[in-house]
Amino acid sequence: MLKDLLFIDIETVPAVPSFIELDPVWQSLFCDKISKTVPEDMAPPEAYRKRAGILAEFGKIICISTAFLYQDEGEWRLKIKSIAGDHEVEILRIFTELCDKLYRINPNFQFAGHNIREFDIPYIGRRMLINYLSLPPYLNIQDKKPWELKMVDTMNWWKFGDHKNYVSLHLLAHVLGIPTSKTDMDGSMVQDVYYLEKDLQRIINYCQQDVIVTANIVLRFQNLPILNPENIQIVT
Repeated sequence: MLKDLLFIDIETVPAVPSFIELDPVWQSLFCDKISKTVPEDMAPPEAYRKRAGILAEFGKIICISTAFLYQDEGEWRLKIKSIAGDHEVEILRIFTELCDKLYRINPNFQFAGHNIREFDIPYIGRRMLINYLSLPPYLNIQDKKPWELKMVDTMNWWKFGDHKNYVSLHLLAHVLGIPTSKTDMDGSMVQDVYYLEKDLQRIINYCQQDVIVTANIVLRFQNLPILNPENIQIVT
């Protein structure tokens, strides 16, 4: 099962840096979208800053980190490749090319990640449609029943059937004794690092650490040792 997994994590930001840069129609649509999910006293510019990046209609993908586990000399190893940049269409195109190659080799491959059922995979699918890209078979899942989806989601694993439970990747890593992915930044900082600091490499490093942590969580669920740092390879 472990060799069938493609670990993924995405980083997203608002499509434009600020609310005032949206045209009036998009401003109105954004306010309507968030009207029932943010406090009434939160002004649209603040709501846009806090929420736009996680809404596929108003955000964009700037990084997708992928990884897979393999065995060598009796040890599990992880190979990571990140696709990042300012041009979302190119990121999505390269990502699907990578997945297409894997799908041809192993049609039973599964995406793996933390909260990918509710965030990463739906976000990717929506952004592909928005950008006029065809959905490949492994992402053409909009009509699938929950039990038909082939995904490993570590947040769902931790629920053990308790649908009220939510756990962050950061907390789950600490609980399981896994070195945390949250070092010099967290998810709330991504848009400032991207738009203000213009430090895409820092975001890539952060995204890759999340993939490593998720892979280690999956190994812990299988009662296997976590990865030795020297067994993690980043492909540039």
